[in-house]
Amino acid sequence: MLKINKKVEYALMVLKYIVDKKAEKTNSNETLTTAREVCEKFNIPFDTTAKVMQVMNTAGILDSTKGVKGGYFLKADLNNISYLELSELIEGKKFAMDCVKMKCSLIDTCNITTPVNRLNQYLTLFFQDLSLKDLLIENNLIDIKNLISKKETQHEFN
Repeated sequence: MLKINKKVEYALMVLKYIVDKKAEKTNSNETLTTAREVCEKFNIPFDTTAKVMQVMNTAGILDSTKGVKGGYFLKADLNNISYLELSELIEGKKFAMDCVKMKCSLIDTCNITTPVNRLNQYLTLFFQDLSLKDLLIENNLIDIKNLISKKETQHEFN
């Protein structure tokens, strides 16, 4: 299982909560969500969650309304944001591991450098194509076979 950074988990929790909350409302007004509301709902740390929401606000994924009755609402289309983009935005670093750039002490004797690079390529391609809508909206099933076939075709040309 791939380990997901806690900040990325909180970002996904926030986005899913906002999407689900908006789906429950029948009026056309944007429903605002506060960091405190999310933290109380899921028992997650306020400071980290608030910072993650601010990062998504700065990036244009969320938008905010200031004031006593302020909060955040979803601004971007989750179909246009990949898991990879969100992960790199929240973590502040590239997703893929590069043995040479991390100056691994085993680089000269390692026998899995090529397989690890290949794994990074596959995961990067997969996460580039995995939209947040595909990931977070339950009735939006991912066609894994089609996605794998698409990846293999892309891999052949790269």
